Amino acid sequence: MENTAITSGVHHIGLTVPDITATGAFFTDVLGFERVGEKPGYPAVFVSDGVVMLTLWQVKVGATARPFDRASGVGLHHLALTVRADALEALHDRLATADGVDVEFAPEALGSGGTRHMMCYVPGGIRVEFIAPATN
Repeated sequence: MENTAITSGVHHIGLTVPDITATGAFFTDVLGFERVGEKPGYPAVFVSDGVVMLTLWQVKVGATARPFDRASGVGLHHLALTVRADALEALHDRLATADGVDVEFAPEALGSGGTRHMMCYVPGGIRVEFIAPATN
């Protein structure tokens, strides 16, 4: 089947967060992303895992900003990142003790094909899913 899509993948994902320092530190210190840029006057921080780039924007209203409600809000429901199958359990253990992280559920099967996943909220309240595709 010929691909007729005009686009060819994700360039970057922009996330508005209440504490750009804490959220940026989570991606660099806990997940090993590289800080690839910033715009202090905006303010924004750019981090990448070598495949996807995230733009973290500092919300202007800070503590009074309403967090996203996945059941009734329009917007980003969650961000899903791929991890190696042999790294998912160790990542769960690391996230379970990481500052500002709330693990929603531990690694479990996603359907019946051998793929596993877990879900958590990272500093800043963004809901992130980690998916370990089944290996052949």
